[in-house]
Amino acid sequence: MADLNPIDQIAERVERLLLRHEELQRTNALLTEQVQTLQAERDSLRSRLSAARGRIEALLERLPLDPADAAPAKERE
Repeated sequence: MADLNPIDQIAERVERLLLRHEELQRTNALLTEQVQTLQAERDSLRSRLSAARGRIEALLERLPLDPADAAPAKERE
């Protein structure tokens, strides 16, 4: 590169910078895609968690408040 004139050196450097820029754009696009995939997965997991919470709450509501009410009828007699 020492034997190139300053204009050629600048042109070569600009070419390298353009290649690096394109590389970074591709990397950015891949990372953006990964973020979108992970966000969709997160949203799905949140939805499943919410549904599971709902089922647990429904089961808890069915539990008797008084432990004596939990015993079968024969044991209470």
